[in-house]
Amino acid sequence: MLIKRNSNGIELPFASEITPRQVFESRRDFIRKLAVGSIAGGALLEMATRDAFAASAAQKLAAQQNPAYVVLDKQTSYKDATTYNNYYEFGTDKESPARYASALKTRPWTVSIEGEIKKPMTLDIDSLLKLAPLEERVYRLRCVEGWSMVIPWIGYSLSELIKKVEPNSNAKYVEFVTVADKEAMHGLNRAVLDWPYVEGLRIDEANHPLTLLTLGMYGEVLPNQNGAPVRIVTPWKYGFKSAKSIVKIRFVKDQPRTAWNLAAPREYGFYSNVNPQVDHPRWSQASERRIGEDGLFTKKRPTLMFNGYSQVASLYTGMDLKKFF
Repeated sequence: MLIKRNSNGIELPFASEITPRQVFESRRDFIRKLAVGSIAGGALLEMATRDAFAASAAQKLAAQQNPAYVVLDKQTSYKDATTYNNYYEFGTDKESPARYASALKTRPWTVSIEGEIKKPMTLDIDSLLKLAPLEERVYRLRCVEGWSMVIPWIGYSLSELIKKVEPNSNAKYVEFVTVADKEAMHGLNRAVLDWPYVEGLRIDEANHPLTLLTLGMYGEVLPNQNGAPVRIVTPWKYGFKSAKSIVKIRFVKDQPRTAWNLAAPREYGFYSNVNPQVDHPRWSQASERRIGEDGLFTKKRPTLMFNGYSQVASLYTGMDLKKFF
């Protein structure tokens, strides 16, 4: 059943009750193509069927909406959020992840938690789903490239997991290592980055309530192209800081050597907080293009400090955010 949402994004049903827009749009488009004869031949028919109906097989994910984490901005459509992605392991074009990510098998899946902790453990995806009550949180997402989205994620604060593994006093940072499956990820054959993709947070950043261990979006489990089956979302940082398809979480003493910071340290700092006052060396960060608002006369939005999440400002008291960008 299609449930209309209030324009302010607040009066929403439980995530499990939402029928994704992609489901009915894909079916409608499939039927239209059949009617006009644009799908011909067995191979094309098979491809169209798979693309049109794959979304309907997605597993629903029940979650209680958390009213403390709602923004008034209009949510990005499911279609835009799942077809305009950066995930270089599947290719560098925005469309490549949606086109190729289905090759990645996300079950069985385990995440190893190790390093400077008292209780190292390996958890499968079902254990992660049950570790804490799932919440739906609507976050702004700001890409370092100058575009943004608004997405209803499902998960719980990473701090819930951190409490269970009990970091010791040497744990100053948390490192996230993502999957590197050469059979499923043809992008690994290109030396765009140093694979596997690695990201990291300072321990206090990882413990902040906003940092979301994310297992779903739009009322369903994560699509592969959006980082299935488990990822991190840090809404006050540029999107590349939110590691996808995580296989290892390590608690370490020294600052992790992260993928983009290694590739271009002058352009991508370790912190990479959203900051309209600190430009990328090749473009301004003062404004952004909201995906889905691409009309001819649509103006760019002004970018907000910390992407509008001022509650994290205390994490950086006394820091020079131009130096530690």
